[in-house]
Amino acid sequence: MNTLAPISPTSVLAIDVRFSDDALTVRLSDGREISVPLEWFPRLRDASPEQRQDWRLIARGIGIHWEAADEDIAVTTLLRTG
Repeated sequence: MNTLAPISPTSVLAIDVRFSDDALTVRLSDGREISVPLEWFPRLRDASPEQRQDWRLIARGIGIHWEAADEDIAVTTLLRTG
């Protein structure tokens, strides 16, 4: 019997973002890291390194916004694809 309560995707928030040459990695409030290919997000793939680093959290971490790249990614999206 599983005694751990399931984690609702909306209860897990983004707390940090980093990039490699070909991936976006998001650190979550529950300790997990989700890494996805930049190919999945063409606006971020095509953005300059400076534009990628210019991000901010939306609603305390429900999502991430990149102004210059015109991109928004919800944590729930990463959890479904990551």
